[in-house]
Amino acid sequence: MFEYKLIAQCPETGARAGEFMTPHGVIKTPVFMPVGTQATVKAMTPPELEGMGAQIILGNTYHLHMRPGEDIVAEAGGLHRFMGWHHPILTDSGGFQVFSLANINKIKEDGVEFRSHIDGSKHFMRPEDSIEIQQKLGSDIAMAFDECVSLPTTPEYSREAMERTLRWAKRCHEYHSRPGQALFGIVQGALYESQRIECIERLEEIGFPGYGIGGLSVGESHAEMYRILDALSPHMPQDKPRYL
Repeated sequence: MFEYKLIAQCPETGARAGEFMTPHGVIKTPVFMPVGTQATVKAMTPPELEGMGAQIILGNTYHLHMRPGEDIVAEAGGLHRFMGWHHPILTDSGGFQVFSLANINKIKEDGVEFRSHIDGSKHFMRPEDSIEIQQKLGSDIAMAFDECVSLPTTPEYSREAMERTLRWAKRCHEYHSRPGQALFGIVQGALYESQRIECIERLEEIGFPGYGIGGLSVGESHAEMYRILDALSPHMPQDKPRYL
């Protein structure tokens, strides 16, 4: 059901063109993915998005869980019917939102305790909870729950977060069971090249149909971001899609 086809690759830069097949259509990569945080792209209707050539939309697990809730979306027939979008959808894990709420969260081995940005109520999200929410939302691509560290950080804490991300990735992989939904692993390791390379190698041992490169565009310079991407790219599987 999910298949990535490499169409062309630049021998100098490694840049790739490909096609990723999903239940709701083919995604031609590279692709820009509009963000529909709460099941809508602000100021845009689904027909307008189609008219401008959008192929896939991102939905946010944390925000959809907070409001209106994944059960309501599931009762409405899933995220595609809920938002009137009949093309591919990717849902993130909620990990980045936990990072952005750093002043009101507490990271534990079993998951993350945080307070709602809406009313301050206390919540706890485990890797299994993130996957369960995404399965109820019914996206084509789900993301494993990860820890996105703030920058700057030490190599010691970066490794701690990377190891936790790997443990959570395994739990997500074992829990995930929805047919027709691809689960992607997420590469962490902050700005430490060796940790990034180790992370992707260990994620490959778990086995995912695609991979996200997490923990970038979180305050580092463009030069630092490109350095990590250049170092990591040769170690990423060439026969699978990537998400940044």
